[in-house]
Amino acid sequence: MPGPESGVLLTGLVTVAVLYFGRDLFVPVALAVLLSFVLAPVVRALRRLMLPRPAAVLASVLLAFAVLAGLGTVIGAQVTQLAGNLPEYQASISRKLAPLRDPNGILERVSEALSRLERAGEGRPEQRAPAEGAAGGAPPAAEEAPPPDAPPRAAPPRTAEPAPLPPLPVEIRRPEPSPVERLRAVAEPLLAPLAVTGIVIVLVVFILLYREDLRDRLVRLAGARDLHRTVAAMDDAALRLSRFFLVLTVMNAVYGVFMAVALWLLGIPNPVLWGILAGLMRFVPFIGSFIAVAGPLLLALAIDPGWSLILAVAALFLVSELAMGQVFEPLVFGHSTGLSPIAVIAAAAFWTWLWGPIGLLVAVPLTVCLVVLGRHVDRLEFLAVMLGDEPALEPEEIFYQRALAGDSDALIEQAERTLREAPLSAYYDEVALKGLMLAQADWSRDALDDDRMATIRQQVEALLDDLADETDEAPPEPLVGGPDREEGGAVRAGAGGAAAEGEIAPDWAAPGSVLCVAGRGRLDDLAAEMLAQLLGMHGIGARAEPNAVLRSADAAALDPARVRLCVLSVLEGGSSVASMRYFLRRVRRRLPGVPVVLGLWHAAPDSPALAALRAEAAAEGERGEVFASLREAVAFCLLNARSAAAAERGAAAAGAVPGEAAARAGGGAPQVAAAT
Repeated sequence: MPGPESGVLLTGLVTVAVLYFGRDLFVPVALAVLLSFVLAPVVRALRRLMLPRPAAVLASVLLAFAVLAGLGTVIGAQVTQLAGNLPEYQASISRKLAPLRDPNGILERVSEALSRLERAGEGRPEQRAPAEGAAGGAPPAAEEAPPPDAPPRAAPPRTAEPAPLPPLPVEIRRPEPSPVERLRAVAEPLLAPLAVTGIVIVLVVFILLYREDLRDRLVRLAGARDLHRTVAAMDDAALRLSRFFLVLTVMNAVYGVFMAVALWLLGIPNPVLWGILAGLMRFVPFIGSFIAVAGPLLLALAIDPGWSLILAVAALFLVSELAMGQVFEPLVFGHSTGLSPIAVIAAAAFWTWLWGPIGLLVAVPLTVCLVVLGRHVDRLEFLAVMLGDEPALEPEEIFYQRALAGDSDALIEQAERTLREAPLSAYYDEVALKGLMLAQADWSRDALDDDRMATIRQQVEALLDDLADETDEAPPEPLVGGPDREEGGAVRAGAGGAAAEGEIAPDWAAPGSVLCVAGRGRLDDLAAEMLAQLLGMHGIGARAEPNAVLRSADAAALDPARVRLCVLSVLEGGSSVASMRYFLRRVRRRLPGVPVVLGLWHAAPDSPALAALRAEAAAEGERGEVFASLREAVAFCLLNARSAAAAERGAAAAGAVPGEAAARAGGGAPQVAAAT
């Protein structure tokens, strides 16, 4: 049985075939739909003036087609005038290009040189004409004389040849056409455009009159399970498309008027024709500007004896296109059309092949409609993914995919793009840690083997080395838990918050003052290295340690006299609650008196692991300090380091022993719980 992929492919092929063979029907429908989007805001404006819907629709349609008819009349008159002057322009261009066709001109010399190179490449000698009187060619072979005793040759018999007949002139005369044939010859070229125009007018009128009914039918096709959301999405999409097409039409019209005036000032003949063409070609992506500039350039070549006018016309179109594309359109729309550049090129090629020149004009508007439908209709989501300009993958998915593919350059490029708009800690929190969680989830369900996991680790470690020279902005002031918590479960730090912008205590700046111990997950050590790197950028002497340090006899690494804080770094889903509980107890036994907190990165507020750890901490008379992001952990450490520095300064001012002041300040870290 054919699978769903073959069914989708068959449906697509049938759709393309229907659009191709039924273009005589679908072209007017497409034009009517696009024109209805343009006229919908005009109809709404007339409705606000207390006009009934039929009157507003008819007034809008008549106004639109009156404008189109006027443009058609102007274009016809301009084309007729241009056709009458074409022989003169052709002669002028021929005179200007005559030096280029001179036998001794540069083009002829270049052509001769290329011919010699071609003959030399093929191994052929150059052909030369033989000189007179010289042995330039082989002499003709002399006829061998007959022997003297040979009998005379008999002359060949002559046959009488008939005299050639003169050619008979043949003249083909067509009968005089009848009045009916003359009428048909005149009417046939006009009937097709008139029929299309009539169909478009009728369709536009009915689309605008029965807009709500058509919307309801589209909602039914899209699925009415979530009626309110679907209707709201459709209305929003229709409103956005209407505004977009109306504003785009107005902008292109203004652009056409500007180009017509500018070309008239430059002295280009028929400036109105070229202005209208320039405005229309704004609907055509990429090649539209080249089509619009071709006519004015040829006329500038014909009427100007020099080359300055050609350069002026080219500069006019270049500056105008850059201004429209880079200044005015982003200023008016606030964003692009929502299509990727590849989608624009593919759409232009596809619709041109499908419907010819009309397809080229409506390629971008039709594709924009398809992308908007794909963003609001679940069944058409693939259109938004294929044609839209939004990334197909989330940043963390891109991070995971690049690391899995071993593409370190792409990882660095992504990091650099993110760091232009966000600090390093935000990049680690929102991109890197989430990407590692995706890898951890695949490892947990046996979707990754050891080799791929090693590749991911290698790429992330190289990324951390490259980002070691970056800087991180100061995180916001942390939230402190206490009896006076606000709705979020925490309030701003009180006395400790006063030291948030102070110096860091020397004990916290010493190497190894903060231990970032990795959990048992395969990627927990990378998260610990990220935290240690961020703390080091803020002046705290942090060091990342593997989980095995808890089982080693390294007294220097686990010296309670040197360690001011220990952070157990665990990716959500990388370790079980039992293992985290076990290692928390082990750290507290190895580091008596040292505050121990847990970094359960990206843990949800209702995480079962989070609830279990906090419940156990409360049962043991402690408070469960659990952080869900690196920024919270960095802010926590900075607050404690600055609070300790403030306490030492106060003790020095009071003449007390610094150690006693630190003991009165709480011995190190205040009990702070981040809002998760």
